[in-house]
Amino acid sequence: MVDWLKSLSTLNRRSKVALQVLVDLFLIVLSFNVGMLIRLESFEYLANDRLWLPLAFATVATIATFRITGLYKSLVRFVTSQIMVSISKGALVFAAVILITNYLTVAGLPRSVPIISIGLIVLTVGGLRFFVRQIIRMPMQVIKQPVVIYGARDAGLEVLNSLTYGRDYVPVAFVDDDPNLQGLTVGGLRVHAPSKMPKLGEKYPLQAILLAMPNLSNARRREIFRELEDLHLEVKTVPGLSDIISGKAQVSDLRNVTAEDLLGRDPVAPDKELLSQNVAGKVVMVTGGGGSIGSELCRQILLQNPKTLIIYEMSEFALYAIDAELADNAKRNDISAKIVPVLGSVQHAKRLQAVIEQFDVQTVYHAAAYKHVPLVEDNIVEGIRNNVFGTLAIATIAQDSGVENFILISTDKAVRPTNVMGATKRIAELICQALSEKGGATTYSMVRFGNVLGSSGSVIPRFQSQIDNGGPVTVTHRDINRYFMTISEASQLVIQAGALAKGGDVFVLDMGEPIKIVDLAISMIKLHGLSHYFIESPSDVQTGEGEIPICFTGLRKGEKLYEELLIGNDPKPTQHSRIMTASEVSLPREKLDLMLDKLLAACEAFSQQEIIDILLELPLDYQPCNANSRGAVTDALAKEAKNAPAK
Repeated sequence: MVDWLKSLSTLNRRSKVALQVLVDLFLIVLSFNVGMLIRLESFEYLANDRLWLPLAFATVATIATFRITGLYKSLVRFVTSQIMVSISKGALVFAAVILITNYLTVAGLPRSVPIISIGLIVLTVGGLRFFVRQIIRMPMQVIKQPVVIYGARDAGLEVLNSLTYGRDYVPVAFVDDDPNLQGLTVGGLRVHAPSKMPKLGEKYPLQAILLAMPNLSNARRREIFRELEDLHLEVKTVPGLSDIISGKAQVSDLRNVTAEDLLGRDPVAPDKELLSQNVAGKVVMVTGGGGSIGSELCRQILLQNPKTLIIYEMSEFALYAIDAELADNAKRNDISAKIVPVLGSVQHAKRLQAVIEQFDVQTVYHAAAYKHVPLVEDNIVEGIRNNVFGTLAIATIAQDSGVENFILISTDKAVRPTNVMGATKRIAELICQALSEKGGATTYSMVRFGNVLGSSGSVIPRFQSQIDNGGPVTVTHRDINRYFMTISEASQLVIQAGALAKGGDVFVLDMGEPIKIVDLAISMIKLHGLSHYFIESPSDVQTGEGEIPICFTGLRKGEKLYEELLIGNDPKPTQHSRIMTASEVSLPREKLDLMLDKLLAACEAFSQQEIIDILLELPLDYQPCNANSRGAVTDALAKEAKNAPAK
């Protein structure tokens, strides 16, 4: 029968509809005859010629109703309970027409037969379609992977319905932590308590767990992930409620669990007044606007409807991508802000000055920086030129041009830095502090925070890639930990912190608790349904102990085990619960200028030792590590400059 049905599926659309009409004609006539037989309990009615005219009229009217209500537009393979509405309407039309024509022709039809026929038509026409659908789907179900759906409410039922038509998974049970649902049957599947998951795993060859609870808080979501990770089953989840509401995703769009799901916390509702204070109706400039933080700042700023948003970026592709995205966002959200993409480096002072003065910029978010620690360790001079002297250029021009607010995006690595990147960001803070003490129309502030989830160079995409490739997953140290925050939360807090500034403020974002990187790696492996084991070196892959090896490779250049957010220990609260302000050491402008002149001369001479000596002399609490492996590119350039012929 399956092969016969498959051969029918090769027919063209018109032939399939014609076949359905013929079958329905037969079933309608059959239902009428069965109804007569039930009522009269004999075949004597067949001799009554007057019955067939009402039957013919009623049958044609029923088929016409089926067509008008869309019954023949539905593919049998994908029929749902909605077709019963069309069939029921057709059955009611059959009863009405046959009663009217029976009255007009005096055919002698028993009045109960049309009522009996309604039920029979619904059962036969509808039942046959569901039977054929089940037969067609049977071969597909053999190759589907059995899964459990966690969440037996509306989202879970929608996932169940979508999987019914898919080729990947076949749901075998629901799991829900609501005691009122446990023991019930939803969509044909029994609802179990989460504690029954191990038994379900023994009963079925489960491949995955599908979390269908989009309105969960992040805290509860993490609890569920922790409960599931030891089952060694792949965990997939439906999109978040905000994405579903905004139309970015549907409940049925399953995705793998990400580190953001593991680390994300429940957001605090932003203060709308703080979000808009320095942005709404103003000319705003974001340097490094194509980077991870810069691009998210642009997205959040655009939502506050600035007069003009200037995206300043040195990467052509990054600038093109964010400009196109923001243009689409503005059109979709009916935002009238003018978006201006500007290609340029913060090291080009004249370019900066021309842009700021031409557009009369009122607020600057300075996110442009080289931030990858090992790369800056190898390219000290360029790191200092960009992070230090780029900041000096734009911060000074902002003051001279009357910019109202200047917000520096800093980092936790600026606190007692062990690497050049962190040291450059602390100098950038000193520059803003010194300019603020000088006075003027510009209000300077600095915002420090740790790692953001999903940023370029983040450990999380690297772990994901390594897991996808079968390992090994490389962690620098068993005890290393880091603070994490989502990009959207960090960007919103940066904007709000800038609105709180009074001048020279160093703001510190509440990053929550630090996360051990090895624990993060283990959790990501488990949530892919895999097991882990530890090895001494990347080449020491063993068999039989686990599926994904984890290897500790040693701290990288300039890397430290623990990051800090404060130099001192006396943070003060602000009106926002996740923004603190700190009182940090500053340097008078005159003394800072002398040190910066020395630092610039050392950079121009490619003198690594002089640069390090100056960094140690500045009030940075700079504590360099891995000094012997630093500045490979700087050393090479210094030798080249020394050996170059005089001009």
